[in-house]
Amino acid sequence: MMKELSGKKWVSRFQGSTITDTLSLTFKSNVNAFLASLRNGGAAITISATLRPPERAYLMHWSWKIARGLAEPNAVPGKSGVNIEWVHTKIDGSYDREKSRQAAREMAAAYGMQNLRVAPALNSRHTQGNAIDMDIRWAGTLTIKNKAGEDVVIDSLPRDGMNTALHKVGKTFGVIKYHGGTNDKPHWSTDGR
Repeated sequence: MMKELSGKKWVSRFQGSTITDTLSLTFKSNVNAFLASLRNGGAAITISATLRPPERAYLMHWSWKIARGLAEPNAVPGKSGVNIEWVHTKIDGSYDREKSRQAAREMAAAYGMQNLRVAPALNSRHTQGNAIDMDIRWAGTLTIKNKAGEDVVIDSLPRDGMNTALHKVGKTFGVIKYHGGTNDKPHWSTDGR
């Protein structure tokens, strides 16, 4: 089968999900309960990713690495079902490293990974349906219920998903904030990875 050159056109393929219905059964239930508590407390939530197909994870991972010069396009392993050609050539047919890297940079930017400090994982909680990326924000004081139904008042900063008091509430639902600090701000999962 003929391979197609890398570039931002690949971003529209192997679409991931932004709905909780695609999460694993237990995690979906936990996430929905946490989201209901947040919304009832007045928080605004924007979900950017839930289930990520392995093919999309492959494209994201390698475009990020190539874009940053951490992998050579001509050394990237293939993936079944993804007929991408990472290697771009010059008019004479010789390998064009800069053109190959530029196409990967365009892909990484189209995936919204310009500020991502680590490569998206090939196999992750997202490909298992056990992770959600979401932006959480509120104004003033947030009063939400933990899983036990107890009110928790959050009046500390920041007023977003990086608030450590919010992390404690999420944990009661089995929705655990990413342990890696600010490397992946929107990421929550079954185990913080």
